[in-house]
Amino acid sequence: MTADTDATGTGATAPEHAGPAAGSTRCGFVALIGAPNVGKSTLVNALVGSKVTIVSRKVQTTRALIRGIVVEQGSQIILVDTPGIFAPKRRLDRAMVSTAWSGAHDADLVCVLLDARAGIDAEADAILAKLEAVARPKMLVINKIDLVPRDKLLALTKAANERLAFVHTFMISALSGDGVDDLRSALAQAVPEGPFHYPEDQMSDAPLRHLAAEITREKIYRNLHQELPYQSTVETDSWTERKDGSVRIEQTIYVERESQRKIVLGKGGATIKVIGAEARKEIAEIVGQPVHLFLFVKVRDSWGDDPERYREMGLEFPQD
Repeated sequence: MTADTDATGTGATAPEHAGPAAGSTRCGFVALIGAPNVGKSTLVNALVGSKVTIVSRKVQTTRALIRGIVVEQGSQIILVDTPGIFAPKRRLDRAMVSTAWSGAHDADLVCVLLDARAGIDAEADAILAKLEAVARPKMLVINKIDLVPRDKLLALTKAANERLAFVHTFMISALSGDGVDDLRSALAQAVPEGPFHYPEDQMSDAPLRHLAAEITREKIYRNLHQELPYQSTVETDSWTERKDGSVRIEQTIYVERESQRKIVLGKGGATIKVIGAEARKEIAEIVGQPVHLFLFVKVRDSWGDDPERYREMGLEFPQD
């Protein structure tokens, strides 16, 4: 079953040029660490000012280290949106958690996100304990501050700073943008001196094929909610530039069981058509071209145990 949808977009491609000269600039990697659904992906998109990573109400949606790139006050801030850290149960879980911690150890700076509503719960407590071994400067970012009273925020700030030596604490709402400008400015001052790693107006280093697959995966979650486990994955099989200036994209949605395939397709193909239309529209806005998107749904038994799938998602395959 396929879904083919067309539309024009209004995005713009980044020109090929380097950033400002070395010596006058700063550039560094900032890892965002936190429990699932604490708002890391939403914060990346808010800091960048454009969508570069998947945002979903389902937990554990970010799988690989997708970088959002921000230029602020002569600094290039490369944001590493790590998978949410949780207690791993399956092989994919272990790969995601391992990727998150490697991102923290490799970064120049670590932003630790806490959900203002949840406070220091069991997940946050475990993360703070393990962060003691990460020898990088750390900033505390308390997100969703619009949802709790001020006295709770102050108590949470005090408790977290007693646990770890944070160089700064920020209270923000990534969704509304409250406090995000102050955080962006502080990150610009905190990254080390050095030349830009990417062109000045590039917003992500994720290949368009990968980003397109992530967009489709987000639309699956948005439309199916609890009906489909998050183990589903999307791969961009082909990306063909056409003579008329449009692009033809073929993607395959992989699920683990036939019953899940039927859920994605929907009655008479209705669900897959909605997913395709929403994904096509957003992909077109990003690439700045009309998009013809064809979606296929296939069953791939135990894809979560296939090393090749992990490499495609940018994850290391756990051997045990």
